[in-house]
Amino acid sequence: MLSVLLVRFTSIGDVLLTTPLVRALRRRHPGARLVFVTKRAMAPLVADNPHLSDVVTLEPSESVRHLAARLEALGPSHGLDLHGSLRSRALRLLVSCRWAGYRKRKLARALLIATKIDVYGKHVPVPERYFEAARHLDVQPDGGPPEFALGAPARTRVAQWLTAQRLGDAPLAALAPGAAHATKRWPVAHWDQLAAGLRAAGMTPVVLGGPDDRPLAAQLAAHAVSAAGEFSLQETGALLARARVLVSNDTGVMHMATGVGTPVVALFGPTVEPFGFFPYSTRATVLQRALDCRPCSAMGSARCPMGHHRCLVDISPEDVTAAVDRFVA
Repeated sequence: MLSVLLVRFTSIGDVLLTTPLVRALRRRHPGARLVFVTKRAMAPLVADNPHLSDVVTLEPSESVRHLAARLEALGPSHGLDLHGSLRSRALRLLVSCRWAGYRKRKLARALLIATKIDVYGKHVPVPERYFEAARHLDVQPDGGPPEFALGAPARTRVAQWLTAQRLGDAPLAALAPGAAHATKRWPVAHWDQLAAGLRAAGMTPVVLGGPDDRPLAAQLAAHAVSAAGEFSLQETGALLARARVLVSNDTGVMHMATGVGTPVVALFGPTVEPFGFFPYSTRATVLQRALDCRPCSAMGSARCPMGHHRCLVDISPEDVTAAVDRFVA
C-alpha cells in the first residue's frame, strides 16, 4: 500500500500551503495512507483535514531520533520533505523509505535581494513548488486554494464569543495588523484610518492576532473590536470564516483566510511575488508599490534599510478601502 509521510514542521502559512498537495495526492491515490508530520503547535492547522489519514506531531521535548522511530514503525513507502531543515534532513537519514524534496531557490532569492536581478525565471508559488517533492507520485496542482478544515468546537467557541460581543449578525471585516518583523507592518495610523472608514461603511472591524498583538489592537480600540490573544489557531480560522474580508500584512493569517474561503486584501512591503508567498487564491488582492529598493529582505527586518519604509507607508487607507469594496460591495 502507498504510505506517504508529508513533513513540514512550521510555520502557519508554510503548513497551510502544503494542503493543495495533500488534496491532489488524495484524489490521485484514494487508497493511500497520507500522514502529516509537524510540530505539536502546528497540528490544529491540519488536524481536521479530510484528505489526511493521520497527523504525527513532534512533541516539544522530543528528539528527532525518537520521532524517527515512531515514523519508521508506520512502514512508510514514501517521504516528502516539504521543509528542507536540519531536522527534516535528519528524518531522511533515519526513516527508511523513498524520500524526495523540493528546491527552495535560496540563491535566486539572495541575488534578487542583493542586486534586484530576477533569475527565478517563471514565478512559481510555494504551494506548487511543493509538488516537486511528489513528482514521482503523478500529481499536479488543481489551481484551488489551501484548505483549513475547522472542527465544530472552534466554530462553537467563536459563535459564543460573537454573541457575547453582540456581533452575532454583524458584517465583520477582519484585520491582521501584526507581523513578526517591523518592516512587514503597515503603519498603525493607516490601520486606524481604515478601521474608521470600514465602521462608517457599516462594517465591524475585528483585530486578530496573538497575545503579543494586544498592545497594537489597543491602539485601534476607538474603531475596532479586539480579538487579539483570544483564540486558538482553529478558532482564529473560524472567526475568519465568519468575516466578509480580511485585510492583512504578509503573515500566516493571510493564508488561514484563503484556507477558509474568505477574500483577502494583502499588503506586501519588503517581500515580493518571486519569493512564492503571495496569497494562493483567486479571491485575493495584493497591494504593493514598485520601488527600486524592493525586495530588501527575505522575511522582513527590524527597520527599513533606506529609512523611509515607503513600500508600505505609500499604500494609503483609501487604496485598501477601494480593494475591500471590490469584495464586499
